[in-house]
Amino acid sequence: MIWAKVAVHALALTPAAILAWQIRAEVLTGSGGLGADPIAEIEHRLGLWALRLLMIALAVTPLRQLSGQAVLLRFRRMLGLYAFFYASLHLTAYLALDLKGYWTQIFEEIAKRPYITVGFLAWLLLIPLAVTSTQGMMRRLGRRWGQLHRLVYPIAVLAVLHFWWLVKSDIREPLLYAAILTLLLGWRLWRKVAEARTRRRAAAR
Repeated sequence: MIWAKVAVHALALTPAAILAWQIRAEVLTGSGGLGADPIAEIEHRLGLWALRLLMIALAVTPLRQLSGQAVLLRFRRMLGLYAFFYASLHLTAYLALDLKGYWTQIFEEIAKRPYITVGFLAWLLLIPLAVTSTQGMMRRLGRRWGQLHRLVYPIAVLAVLHFWWLVKSDIREPLLYAAILTLLLGWRLWRKVAEARTRRRAAAR
């Protein structure tokens, strides 16, 4: 199990390490492989990995139910925290590189640009989930912990919407993530309906 967690940590940090290396090369040589608009590429890649890790975290429960491997649940919070990590880097890159430190402009941007509004809201909603991700907070909150962490569903919807509205023309990539999210949420809805039917049948006997 320790080696599995080490592997997950290594895989989750690899995109950040590659990007850091490319940024270093861009600063030193001007050719880090970040394209004609390095700032946009940095922001895009960080945001994309936040979304990917969020989707993977949401996929853990269906995979556990299909495989019967309860051990998979041990990685769900870790993946969620890495999604928050990349989302925070995505926001930091936007503030530092796009707004160039004029952070007060963020409120004007939030009011003016709907894709920033939903993206910022998704990040804000991730904060309480990250703060309460420890075993101690799980024990302290009890049943409320599960209720709080259901926020991940609207967060995922907002994240996909943020990506969709950000893309100006080719929507194939955000459409793919929208389809994946629909499948993941649809699975949960189907399971809930099926379990409710089973309970009703058992009560009727």
